[in-house]
Amino acid sequence: MGLKGALFAGVLLSLAGPVFGDTPDRVIGGDVLRAGETSSPLQAGRDVLAAGATVSLDGSVAQDAHAAGFDVDVNATTGGDLYAMGFSVSLRQTVGGDLTASGFSVRVGSGARIAGNARLAGGRVTIDGPVLGALAAAGGKVTLNSEVSGDVLLAGETLVFGPDARIGGTLTYSAPARLEIPGRVVSAERVSYQPYQRSEMMRGARDMWSDWEYPVLPTFLSFLSGFLVTLGFFVVTGALFLTLAPEQVRHLRRSIDARPGMALLSGVIGLSVLVGLVPISALTVVGLPLVPIVLLATLLVWTLGYLLGAYFLAMRAMRGLGAAENPEIWLRLLALVIAVALLALLNFIPVLGWMANFALVLLGIGGMTTALFERLTGTAGPAPNSEMRPIERDPN
Repeated sequence: MGLKGALFAGVLLSLAGPVFGDTPDRVIGGDVLRAGETSSPLQAGRDVLAAGATVSLDGSVAQDAHAAGFDVDVNATTGGDLYAMGFSVSLRQTVGGDLTASGFSVRVGSGARIAGNARLAGGRVTIDGPVLGALAAAGGKVTLNSEVSGDVLLAGETLVFGPDARIGGTLTYSAPARLEIPGRVVSAERVSYQPYQRSEMMRGARDMWSDWEYPVLPTFLSFLSGFLVTLGFFVVTGALFLTLAPEQVRHLRRSIDARPGMALLSGVIGLSVLVGLVPISALTVVGLPLVPIVLLATLLVWTLGYLLGAYFLAMRAMRGLGAAENPEIWLRLLALVIAVALLALLNFIPVLGWMANFALVLLGIGGMTTALFERLTGTAGPAPNSEMRPIERDPN
């Protein structure tokens, strides 16, 4: 593939950003830069670089074509090499050079013709068009149903040879077991088999860990040390927030206390939005670099939500025991430590304990979601009603 093919995805990420959006094709130095869902025919004198959720290339490309997106459909004649990457990649026209494609589903249609070599990888790889050079394909299921003039290398859980499969060179295949290759595809003396190592990496890792000399440590002491480290983390985090942002923490706790049912519902909505951002970000080339950030944000909000839910429960219990509305900070911190410790022990009760902890996480996230909603709508205090006005509590 070379350096050019290895770096083209990074170039596409830069070109398909908000600077261009869904603008018409831009021509720079003879190259055509396409961003967004545009399907107008191409007449490119040099290279084409296209990126978007759905990439559709029609027409002709004089030299190389680079396409990346969720759904990539190439129906353009390419004079040079073609590089395609996406969830679904399909090719329906002639490629004058080499083809390199990867995705969950990769298909070379019967109308396609590869003048050079083809390198394909995916969950399902189907080759229905002829390849005049060599072919290397790897995937969960690889189907060859066309003529290949050169050598062929196939690797996969399932290998299928269609009625039109013909191999002019040698065939090297890797599968879980030896296959009966039809003589019409390739003669037996030109076939070689290599065992399919399904879990070579996992086996190596398992062997490495099994040979590792662990320090002799009692199981209970290991559990206790992990519990104390986790508890210490929550205590330090809670102390920081109670010291540096006492008013904000008090406001969040009171918003949960005022309407716990609404806080629980807001937590479900807030957590759903965060979790939903992960696949949404992964659907676009521009959003792919944001996926780790969204995952870290979800982990952070989950942790803070758990801490806020535990703090709410601790303060509710203290008031039930006759404590003041706003006790000393050391007393609030002590209550938080006890609450976190008890909630951690609840995790050892299957299902019910997990549900209780998850409910507290939703309560905490709901408080933060409500506070964010108040800032966005400009309403202070309790959550707004259907008319976007604050709901006043009955003092009695």
